[in-house]
Amino acid sequence: MEFIIRQATVDDIPLLNQLAQFSIRQLGGKYYSPQQVESSLKYLFGVDTRIVLDGTYYAVEEAGKVVACGGWSRRKTPFGGDQASDQLNFELRNPAVDPAVIRAFYVHPDWARQGIARQLLHHCETQALRDGFNWFELTATLSGFPFYSRYGYHETGKVAMTLPDSVTIPGMKMVKHP
Repeated sequence: MEFIIRQATVDDIPLLNQLAQFSIRQLGGKYYSPQQVESSLKYLFGVDTRIVLDGTYYAVEEAGKVVACGGWSRRKTPFGGDQASDQLNFELRNPAVDPAVIRAFYVHPDWARQGIARQLLHHCETQALRDGFNWFELTATLSGFPFYSRYGYHETGKVAMTLPDSVTIPGMKMVKHP
């Protein structure tokens, strides 16, 4: 199989959000309760239009079908889609001292464990390095933690994101110094 990684466009956002919802329900549902999944989709997870506009969010296609998405950011926001707009910080990071942020990786469950996310992660890291960043950080979901650990990310602390409906979503802060 040959996967094509391309920059996502604003026109892709509805499809990418559908992919994110399906991915979280199917893959994230193995780690989070149904209430946590639905709350996270309502208040937290999805595509951040700003990083699409920045050109640092990507769609992965196989035979013309989008099967995954994800990106990196030079913005201070560590995670969250457009629905988390009260938490988004569009201020730019300084690549001389700040890490690039790996953001919003979603894979269609039928395409999981086929190397797509690994290729996308490598692509994002390469692009961020070319943009002058020297290291990376991310906030991993429980379902994403094993993946990022396999590719050199180390846990620096646990986080608990309490959403407006008082549902808490646990995750981990992680870093990687290439």
